[in-house]
Amino acid sequence: MSIARQITYFGQTAVVVCDAKCNKAWGRNRRPKVQFGDDPDDYAFLADDELGEAPTDPGTYEGSHGKPTTPAERLNKWCVRECERLGMSEPAEFNEVTTARDFSRRSYNMPWLHKGDQP
Repeated sequence: MSIARQITYFGQTAVVVCDAKCNKAWGRNRRPKVQFGDDPDDYAFLADDELGEAPTDPGTYEGSHGKPTTPAERLNKWCVRECERLGMSEPAEFNEVTTARDFSRRSYNMPWLHKGDQP
């Protein structure tokens, strides 16, 4: 089940899409990852099946919004700015099809360096 909402992001219309798996959402700054080499940008977020449940409160906030704890809180400021699972259209291109990020496998920050590592 995915949910989508049209929002105003930095003064422009965009669409955000969520996979509604808040129990697996750690946040961009908290999701466990594996680091490759000395380049701090060369890492991969671990896949969902490599991790247990995410913390209910990962300790990150956007404005006064924390990670949603009920469905009614979904797609708040934390989701848009911190959730690593959220997909967003380019601002002003809100007709573009957008999907949530897929964490069924590792998500590489620099995928072109790891083509042989990915299934």
